[in-house]
Amino acid sequence: MPIVRDACLQDVPALCAAEREVVALFDGMLVSEPDELAESSFLERLAIVANGKGKYLVVEQDGQLLAHACLWPMGLRKVSHVLRLDMCVHTNHWRQGHGKRLMSALLHWARTESGAHKIELLVRAENAAAVALYRNVGFIEEGRLKHRIRLSSGRYIDDITMALFLK
Repeated sequence: MPIVRDACLQDVPALCAAEREVVALFDGMLVSEPDELAESSFLERLAIVANGKGKYLVVEQDGQLLAHACLWPMGLRKVSHVLRLDMCVHTNHWRQGHGKRLMSALLHWARTESGAHKIELLVRAENAAAVALYRNVGFIEEGRLKHRIRLSSGRYIDDITMALFLK
């Protein structure tokens, strides 16, 4: 049975490797290229949430990480009431409910412990499963960033900005 737990330093290599794999296999699913993903970025995110103003979770089963997600506050005081969301379900583990598990745990934390007012995210317009998940938990579309992602083929895809108001 999968469990949801806080991410830790020992998870960093697996988190980075999982995102590199998603990027390599699914052009445009995440914004970066595999060589642009560094373990140091994951360490920085863990450090940002260490103060309790953010949350970084993983789904684990039998010692294997299946998905991860992070909520972290925007850095400037006037927007610090806004949390940003990043989520990655690892390849070969899609459509098994791991995204829903992460969202449930993160939203519970955000509503009960964060003091935040709003969660924002960006999602590829073509990622219908992710868009549906976010809508099902209450996110609304705030806008569309046309031609934001350039694929290897030269084709462009849109990003959708979505938000959930916590209070």
